[in-house]
Amino acid sequence: MLQLYNTLTRHKEPFKPLVPGEIKMYVCGPTVYNYIHIGNARSAIAFDTIRRYFEYRGYKVDYVSNFTDVDDKIINAAHETGEAPLALAQRFIDAYMADTAKLNIEPATAHPRASEMIPEIITFVADLIKKGYAYEADGDVYYRARKFARYGELSNKKVDELEQGASQHVADEETARKEDPIDFALWKAAKPGEISWDSPWGAGRPGWHIECSVMSTTLLGKTIDIHGGGQDLEFPHHENEIAQSEAETGQKFVNYWMHNGFVTIGEDDEKMSKSLGNFITVHDIVKTVDPQVLRFLMASTQYRRPIRYSEAGLKEAERNLERLKIARDAVSYRLKNAAAGTDAALEAKLNGLENDFVAAMDDDINVQNGLAVVYELAKLMNETAAANTVAQTTLQHMLAKQAAWLAIFGIAFKQDLLDADVEALIKARNDARAAKDFAKSDEIRDELQAQGILLEDTAQGTRWRRK
Repeated sequence: MLQLYNTLTRHKEPFKPLVPGEIKMYVCGPTVYNYIHIGNARSAIAFDTIRRYFEYRGYKVDYVSNFTDVDDKIINAAHETGEAPLALAQRFIDAYMADTAKLNIEPATAHPRASEMIPEIITFVADLIKKGYAYEADGDVYYRARKFARYGELSNKKVDELEQGASQHVADEETARKEDPIDFALWKAAKPGEISWDSPWGAGRPGWHIECSVMSTTLLGKTIDIHGGGQDLEFPHHENEIAQSEAETGQKFVNYWMHNGFVTIGEDDEKMSKSLGNFITVHDIVKTVDPQVLRFLMASTQYRRPIRYSEAGLKEAERNLERLKIARDAVSYRLKNAAAGTDAALEAKLNGLENDFVAAMDDDINVQNGLAVVYELAKLMNETAAANTVAQTTLQHMLAKQAAWLAIFGIAFKQDLLDADVEALIKARNDARAAKDFAKSDEIRDELQAQGILLEDTAQGTRWRRK
């Protein structure tokens, strides 16, 4: 049974989706004022891996990840470069999509932007005011955090401690406008020269927290299965999302909260972040590092654990990928003169490995244990390829199994099948279809697809092309 660690309850829980076979999943995306660093990429890779595993298990995943394109950091960066804020944001959105594509991160079902949902945000904020959860003060709108009885539950913080911490801050104009120091902004009045939109409270722009509540409830519904993001978002961002969402809808916002660990760097395992100035951008690193190696390094650690970024880690990831490719190549070569048929004993071992892999990954996406099974498969592939008598179909099953598992981790080896090999596999597939062995036919098709070969069945026969 698939189990996920829920940050809200601090326990692993059996996963039960709202709708059987379907998952509604929201993951906080970047604030686009710079290139993403590998700490940002870790979150994108972690949840892409999780999404891919859900799909492997047969779920249909509706996956939404936003872009924050209206924010103080964007306004400040645009002022420095002389660009319009939305133009600067678009430039870094384009860079994000290009960089994540290199890491084989699948685009989300939807990538909403704060600037595109201003009417929905205004309506949401107005409703919170109407219900007494928010108030206007000199063009700003704040949320009454203390009014939400469970405020602090996700991050395990007490309201009194938050109040004490807030009272220790230096008083400023914004604090003076608040009813309570712990209240947070839903709408910010525009300062001279800032990007803004008209609202019932005057020209302004949305606060950071409100956009994710609006995007999630608008695109996925009032209650969703999974909300993800980095551990640094637990408070205040996700805490505030819960408060404002549940106050507005009157329903539970999220059933399972999932948070990924940090990327650390250096001997002291310092968290990598833009604010600390110790970050390395994906845009720069992929100029010298194979993106597939970086992806494998990031995907090889269970999502809740921290990852130490280092040259040694990259080299180990590269060696492990090479081990897996050698096993793939050995079996692919052996296919050329393999005897027809299946090997019952090897098929039983493959089924056992499948069970072990699923059991590992079902345990809160335990990728370390899952990869241990992938390496066991590689060992079996090498042993089988070296055997005197080999069954062709079983070899094909091994290749398909490896390709399917590695796809979960975002890894797809470049195809190197010769044209004659492709034609031979297509003939085997056609023979299987003629014999009504559709399971075998599908396995061969999947194996060819994993090798970068696309098939098209026409009235004149099967055509193929390379990706």
